[in-house]
Amino acid sequence: MKKRIVVLVSGRGTNLQAIIDHCKSSPLATVVEVVSSNESAFALMRAKSANIRHTILPLKERNSFLLKRLEELSPDLVVLAGYMKILPSDIINKFRNRIINIHPSLLPSFKGLEAPKQALEFGAKVTGCTVHFVDEGVDSGPIILQQSVTIDEDDTEGSLAQKILPFEHKLLVEAVDLFCRGSIRIDGRRVYIVNRDLHESKPEPTRSHQIHLS
Repeated sequence: MKKRIVVLVSGRGTNLQAIIDHCKSSPLATVVEVVSSNESAFALMRAKSANIRHTILPLKERNSFLLKRLEELSPDLVVLAGYMKILPSDIINKFRNRIINIHPSLLPSFKGLEAPKQALEFGAKVTGCTVHFVDEGVDSGPIILQQSVTIDEDDTEGSLAQKILPFEHKLLVEAVDLFCRGSIRIDGRRVYIVNRDLHESKPEPTRSHQIHLS
């Protein structure tokens, strides 16, 4: 049975589109609903075009509404794909280790908003993107996957963001697949990928626990 995914969005939804496109041919996952904090987000049009149910969060009592909706949907995985709001602790606790986020930097560097701009202003030579589990902090949860991107001398904030974006799409889809396959194990802050490749299985840490999906 396919795993049920809810995607939270706020803007254009290019990462959402990557997930939608992947799920069309994936035996592992399906997007059951797209939830937006922004009624004018283009991501809602993407959901509508794909015949995916979508919900707009109210301005008042947004988080309580979201928690109730997630409890009703009972997803296996919640994906933050450009969701520009901080999740409260009650949602994080309810779906602990079942919420992932994509961030346009190599965490723990350049957390928060405008990560490409932060990287340029700092003078970094390399940045990238990170998929991580969501915890109570800002972009501070255990790291699942990362991809580096070289910063060229003539890069601007816009050009750097565009260089990172295709890797965001690729990395997020890969993380969704790994989660749905049950190939992610967590030991404290360390995330281990097991059986990513049948020919190369990474060792399982001691005293780790696997995320069991029901």
